[in-house]
Amino acid sequence: MTHPVEALAAGLLGRLAARPGNLAFSPYSVAVALAMVQHGAVGETRDELLAVLGASDPAHLDRDLADLARRLREPGDDVVLTAANALFGQEGTSFARPFLDALTHGYGTAVHTLDYAADAGSARRDINAWTSEQTRARITEIVPQGALGSATRLVLVNALYLKAAWERPFERTRTADAAFHLDDGTAVTVPMMRPRLAPTHLGRGDGWLAVPLPYAGGRLVMTVVLPDVGRRAEVEEAVAGGGLPAMLASPEPTEVDLRLPRWTVRSQVPLKEALAGLGLRRVFSGAADLSAMTTDERVAVDEVLHEAFVAVDEDGTEAAAATAVVVRATSLVPSRPRTPVVLDRPFLFVVHDAELRAPLFVGRVSDPTT
Repeated sequence: MTHPVEALAAGLLGRLAARPGNLAFSPYSVAVALAMVQHGAVGETRDELLAVLGASDPAHLDRDLADLARRLREPGDDVVLTAANALFGQEGTSFARPFLDALTHGYGTAVHTLDYAADAGSARRDINAWTSEQTRARITEIVPQGALGSATRLVLVNALYLKAAWERPFERTRTADAAFHLDDGTAVTVPMMRPRLAPTHLGRGDGWLAVPLPYAGGRLVMTVVLPDVGRRAEVEEAVAGGGLPAMLASPEPTEVDLRLPRWTVRSQVPLKEALAGLGLRRVFSGAADLSAMTTDERVAVDEVLHEAFVAVDEDGTEAAAATAVVVRATSLVPSRPRTPVVLDRPFLFVVHDAELRAPLFVGRVSDPTT
């Protein structure tokens, strides 16, 4: 069965790909946040959450995410990877003990009490401060002004941070300006990097090339997927249709003469509409049954807020993501021929676990200069 993070990566890319320009999101962060909400859901509301996550039942969902979390606790030397969860609940609201136990014991969720009714602005600042601390100040405002109010009853937040050195570093002295061709036919000048030692694997498929770039220790990998000229939309559709695992598993031993631009991508993505398009509807409506969360009053999810940051340079990658669910009332080898792969046009990237291939960050670089 598809890992819940893979299922969500495919579904969200399918819904978000129509957005123009650069894109980044963390299916892992969103999956963890929705999995926590699932523990407060009952009946059809829970079934919809499980379906969007591609999970057969809550126990399998928890197990799959726990297995991945255990692998991520030891990402390797020269790699920092941290994840944290928090529940910010309304003062005076009684939350069901099984719900709190599932979050604290299963997801390590810290529980905080705030007073949205008295001062939603102060509550917002506290949530943003916690998120900023967890993401090394890369995500400083996951909850925008106006997102909380007196009807807010809780906010569930997942925060993810990565700083990883390449296993095969790029040499800054080999970086040189080159053209990057945009979708509209124009070109921009970007610093194009070359690794000191050539990548040793290349994947090929219908309309695309894929190059895995391991981070130090080999537990995590960034795979860049370069569509053939004129086939980007087709390749993104293939990913959304479930083709990502095959792309990540495809590389064969081949020396690659790689050119890769530096880039920094930041995306703020409210996910309510995208998730509704994937079939998650009841949880956002008056029909939501979150009675396993609280029985003090009927509650529903008001918004799923998400932001991701990914920066790539010669040394490695720094990336961060946060998801907030707002709930309201109601070595050197001999030289061989190398396959050239020049990422001089829009391409996809996936930061993923090397063994499970579960994606932590997914995105598209349409213009490295923006």
